[in-house]
Amino acid sequence: MDLLEEGDELKLDFLKISSIAEKCSGIIPIAVQNADTREVILLAYTNETAFREAIKTRTLILWSTSKNELWVKGETSGETFELIAAYVNCEQNSLLYLVRPKRGNICHTKNRDGQPRNCFYRRVNFQTLALENIDP
Repeated sequence: MDLLEEGDELKLDFLKISSIAEKCSGIIPIAVQNADTREVILLAYTNETAFREAIKTRTLILWSTSKNELWVKGETSGETFELIAAYVNCEQNSLLYLVRPKRGNICHTKNRDGQPRNCFYRRVNFQTLALENIDP
């Protein structure tokens, strides 16, 4: 079991953004929201190439900060998403994508039934700061 992805200990990575900035210049964050349920399902990044390709194809295409390459969401898993709308914030330094799943959910992790989850599947307990899995 991967304790970071499945454990109940809160271990926030406050250095992620600074480490990304060193190797992936020209990116901005995207909040990805399910158009039907309005649930925020993923936080990801895009660059100009990924943004233009996503708009052109109306498909969820992102920039992988871990692989430093274009990331067509679901290309490997089959869990693909139609891009319904894109919103930009007031400072034009982040985006909100509304997407519709063509099949399944968005996260690479699976619940006990083997189904993909959405990425925000653990809630922080305010009393203990432990993580509570809401889609075990």
